[in-house]
Amino acid sequence: MDVVSLNLNGIRAAHRKGVFNWLAQAAPDLLCVQELKAQADDLSPELLSFAVAEKSFESAISCADKKGYSGVGLFSHWQPSDIRAGFGVKEFDSEGRLIAGYFETQQTGLDKPLWAMSLYAPSGSASEDRQASKFRFMQAFYPRLKQWIEEAQTQDHHVLICGDWNIARSEKDLKNWRGNQKNSGFLPEERAWMNALVEDLGWVDVYRMLYPEAEGEGYTWWSNRGNARANNVGWRIDYQLASPGLAAKAQKAWVVREPQFSDHAPLVVRYANG
Repeated sequence: MDVVSLNLNGIRAAHRKGVFNWLAQAAPDLLCVQELKAQADDLSPELLSFAVAEKSFESAISCADKKGYSGVGLFSHWQPSDIRAGFGVKEFDSEGRLIAGYFETQQTGLDKPLWAMSLYAPSGSASEDRQASKFRFMQAFYPRLKQWIEEAQTQDHHVLICGDWNIARSEKDLKNWRGNQKNSGFLPEERAWMNALVEDLGWVDVYRMLYPEAEGEGYTWWSNRGNARANNVGWRIDYQLASPGLAAKAQKAWVVREPQFSDHAPLVVRYANG
């Protein structure tokens, strides 16, 4: 089972850059996208149900109330038996931050049902107000993350959260870590929060589990300034966080640097079936 997480920075812009042509070749089983920057009415059938390996994708999206802002989506060959948008906090649900789909074992080939989620966590880089919103998100989202990882065990299913978390966990996760310690995305409070998800709650950062010492090859975002992408001056801020049972099935992970569809790159993880 191949799972792709990708911040599109606008689904229509990414479409013009050929993202669906690439997907037709990559043929993932599940695609989690962030920053649709579109409303449901803006999205044509071509954007919502495209063919990969001669099979159409089913879609579930959550759009922001504000036009041209945020928004997340799940695309899969399988029709989820349950779809849930948001996590119960109006401030962030109105921004289209989370969409979740429930897939049965006979669909995925896994040994347990799967809750798969696409997440777009707030960025705080634009202003102090946006950073304050990001801190409120972190505080509100943490209890849900605790609940979901506990339910994975008590209700006997897998959970996978793919997305742009807008936080680099450690010095290995960005090129210029020394100069970014006071910048949003690498603040001590942000890193502590992100690491607590792994160390305290038990979520598994799948890429880091597979490649504990990897640095530059794991970057998923680059600034549009100063030839950052060409020089690989990047950040690893896109993650697939999995419940332990699913993480144990991860076989390999990779970042697709070329072709370019947005300022982010697709993060792909292959999970064994069964």
